Formats: sequence, C-alpha cells, structure tokens
Amino acid sequence: MANDGAILIGKSGKPENLLLKLANRHGLVTGATGTGKTVTLQVMAEGFARNGVPVFAADIKGDLSGIVAPGNSKPAFVNRAKEIGVEYQPDQFTTVFWDVFGEQGHPVRATISEMGPLLLARLLDLNDVQEGVLNIAFRIADEQKLLLLDLKDLRAILAFIADNAKELTTKYGNVSSTTVGTIQRALLVLENQKGDLFFGEPALDIADLMRTDRDGRGIVNILAADKLMNNPRLYATFLLWLLSELFEQLPEVGDLEKPKLVFFFDEAHLLFNDAPKALLTAVEQVVRLIRSKGVGVYFVTQNPLDIPDTVLAQLGNRVQHALRAFTPRDQKAVRAAAETFRQNPKIKTEEAISQLAVGEALVSMLEGKGSPEMVERALIAPPMAQVGPCTPQERQQAINASAMKGRYETMVDRESAYEELMKRKNLNPDGSPVEASTGGDGGILDTIGGWLGGPKERPKTGPGSRGGPLPQSMAEKIITSAARSAATSIGRQVGTAILRGILGSMSGKR
Repeated sequence: MANDGAILIGKSGKPENLLLKLANRHGLVTGATGTGKTVTLQVMAEGFARNGVPVFAADIKGDLSGIVAPGNSKPAFVNRAKEIGVEYQPDQFTTVFWDVFGEQGHPVRATISEMGPLLLARLLDLNDVQEGVLNIAFRIADEQKLLLLDLKDLRAILAFIADNAKELTTKYGNVSSTTVGTIQRALLVLENQKGDLFFGEPALDIADLMRTDRDGRGIVNILAADKLMNNPRLYATFLLWLLSELFEQLPEVGDLEKPKLVFFFDEAHLLFNDAPKALLTAVEQVVRLIRSKGVGVYFVTQNPLDIPDTVLAQLGNRVQHALRAFTPRDQKAVRAAAETFRQNPKIKTEEAISQLAVGEALVSMLEGKGSPEMVERALIAPPMAQVGPCTPQERQQAINASAMKGRYETMVDRESAYEELMKRKNLNPDGSPVEASTGGDGGILDTIGGWLGGPKERPKTGPGSRGGPLPQSMAEKIITSAARSAATSIGRQVGTAILRGILGSMSGKR
C-alpha cells in the first residue's frame, strides 16, 4: 500500500506513512516474540517492492516466504483493512530464494578474500593473537599473488606460514605453530558445520539483488535462514559481509527519491553479541555512510537495547511492538525502549508498550524535514500477500522460474593458493607426488639424451654380464660426437646472447 511516495505502515488518528525519500535513513522494528514483528516486516517489504525498490531479507522461521503467494481474504485481514480505511486486495510479489546451503534456494557464496580477516576472525571466534596471524596470512597471499577463494586455500596458506615460521617472523612478527594449529581447528569446526559451502565461487554478485521485474516492481530476495541459524556466527557474519560489500561496491548517490535497495536484518542482536570493538566500529561506520549509497538498513530484534547506542541513534524510522515486563530487568528494558521515542503528551509511552495487542505498535517515522514524528499508537496494516510460509511446491516453482536459475548452482574450483602451493612442493592437488618425466618413448631426442648422459651399462646377469660400460658402435660414436658439438655450439650462442643482454642493459642500449 503506497501513496504519493510513501508506504502505509498503519493508522493511529492519522495514516502512519514511511516516506520513500527518507527510507534510506534506516529503521528499527522491535517487539517480543509473537507480537507481530514479522508481519510488520512483510508490510514494509511489500510496500518497497510495490514502489520499485528491491528488498533483501533474512527469513528466520520461513514465515516471510509467503510473500511469493497471493494473500487470502481472511476476515481478520479484511476487517483490519476496513479499520484503517483501505481495501484488501490480495497480491503477490516476484521472489528469489537464496540459501547458503543451496537446499531451499539458489546457493550464495563469498570468497575468503572478499570476507577479509576482520570478519573471518569474528566468524572463527579468534583472539587478538590469532587474528594477527590471520592478517599475516592475508598479507602474504597478497604479496605472493595467491588467490584465497575457499577454505582449502586458507588452510594451505596457514600451513605455508607454519612451515616457514622462522623466516617469516623477522618480517611479520612472531608466528607460532600452536596459533596456526588453533586457527586450523576453528576452520575444521566451521567445515563440519557446512560453512565450507559458503566459501568459494561463483561468488554472489550484489547486482543480482538489485533487480526489478517486468512490471517495474522490486524483486524480493529471501534468504532461507532457518538452518543457517544453527550457526549464529555464520548468519551474522554473512549478513554483515553482504552489507559491507554493498558499501564498498555501490557508488555515492546522495539522497534519492527512493532507495536502490532495502536490507532487513532479522535477529539483529546476533550481530552485536560479544562483538569486538573493531567490528562494532566497522558496523557503525557502514550504517552511517551506506545511506549515501542509496541503501536503507532495517534492524529487526526484540528490544532496542539489543542495538548499540551509536547505531541506534542512526535509525530514524521506528516501529515498537509489545514488550512484556514481568521482571525488574524487563521493566528496565521497557523504560529504555520508551525513552528512544520522541514523546507524545497524549500517550504514556512506557505503559503503552506493555499494553499493546498483537497487530498494534508504537510508530514514529521521519517527517519531511528528517526529524522524527511524535510517537503514535497505531494499528498495523495487513499484508496483501500470503502471511505464513509458502508450500515447498510454491518455493520450488519460484526457484525454477528465477533468472538466477543455473547461475550459482555449480561450484567452480579454479586454480588458486592451494594448487599453487602444492606445485611448489612438487605435489599434485590430491597430494600425490608429481611424476618426473622418464622419456622412453623411443624418440631421437631420448636416444641422443641417453648417449650424452654417458655409455650404457652392461646387464648384471646374462650375456655380456662382466660389468662396466658397453662399447659404442661406430654409428653411436658419430651421433654422440655430433650431438655434443651441437650442444656446445648452442650453449655458446645462448651464453653470448645473455651476456649481450646484460651488458646492453647496463649501458642503456637496447
């Protein structure tokens, strides 16, 4: 539901609209489990898509997948639409499903190089010393032009560091085999959790997230995250990587009439739990600056306190669903949530937060000049697409019809750091030794090479077994002499050419 460059979120005494031109100022949707956060997220996603804005959202429980199917005229939805003064019209939206594990959507991958040492250290839960060694690994890979694409590349470069620790210490600092071993174990744990499916090629092209359909509507990108949530660090690290890629790759565009992409980060507290200061600083910087790239970021979590103050201050569009205050800690959280709004003298915000029914919320959107409106108690508009999960058949139909079909399904393993370092050890990629060329094909060059290498030995047993070299025939003597003469001549010519090249470069002549 949109009107004059705005998305209808709900209605208090007046329509509560999210202005598209201020949608890149980011936002926050909070509330206890079961109070309607996902429905509000879907209302926003539908509104953006309807206005030609692509959407990316993580689907934690599968509930958001229903946006691919038309809504049904349930009495509750029809009545809610009448209450807020709109007509309920079932709708559906072009949806692309993604899945890190490639089971419920198109595979989505990143390379080790794209992820970078800071995010990898967070993913692997490394301490400062271990993160330092990881930084050394990336530095050496850059200097030696070794591609870090997947986990085996990272393992190989770490093994290289361990093998050459003494030589590397003087240039890069202390590197212990124990530290390298700890990182390797962390990589093994990640691999056992199927994290290796995420690292590799073809890597996700962010342009594939920023598309519209034939009707000019924004395509809704849904990340299937129900299984991904079994590894919360991988989930949070992936979404932060995606956010940082958008920040690095997109050009500056300033304030647009509508965003180029809106990014919903569900279960946002996972991003900040136990995060090191360097990572929090990076998140704050990305959130602050990415709006100038035309990207809006909307965090979805249970309580505003889940978000650091430095990030929370940048989230202008707010929807607060009910919070329950059964304990002193809960009551403190409710007070803190109430204080984040611009107060309305007609509403006791702290009391209202505890009293909100399902489908109600406190709403404060940015006004035309960019300042937040006074908080209002509003009824949230009903989604027009299906609420709740789509069927497996509907999901598969969307996957088969997607323009991304076949683009990411097959993993590519091109030559990178692992293969290069194996070559240096004279090993094949499977770890077997490289077989030396033995010749023996009977060619004239093999024959000449054998003669140049010296006379043939007598057999140890049988005829002619007295030991020592066999005498050469007259033909062998002639060919051997000619071959040695030719080799001597070629050697002189090559030596002369090299000498001339050196002298020429020293004297400035070419």
